[in-house]
Amino acid sequence: MTGLTPYLAFDGTARDALTYYRDVFGGALVLNTYEDFGRTDGPAEAISHGMLQGPVELFASDVAAGESALKLDGILFSLLGTAEPAVMETWFARLAEDGSDIDALQQRSWGDHDGQVTDRFQIRWLIGYQG
Repeated sequence: MTGLTPYLAFDGTARDALTYYRDVFGGALVLNTYEDFGRTDGPAEAISHGMLQGPVELFASDVAAGESALKLDGILFSLLGTAEPAVMETWFARLAEDGSDIDALQQRSWGDHDGQVTDRFQIRWLIGYQG
């Protein structure tokens, strides 16, 4: 691990979300179900702990009954300069396919490229690179 890693709490869609992010960013998935961990506070197939390991790292789980699921407001995940420009453009395009609230990835007046997109899981991403 290299630093801050978001841990997202989904309402039954952690497997779908982590699989989606693996398809967008690449990497490897580690998925542990409630059953794997001997948990009985949710469906056996729900994700108790999941990890995307690769160029973008994320943790996620499905919330148990009574726990709060993901609600983000006023936050975005920044991937500025984390990969080569062509890779960043591919990531942006993949997130935008089913995304919304898109500010196209483009060259800005200061010379760098960036754009923002809210993906289908309501995560807002800032993606960009220099020059």
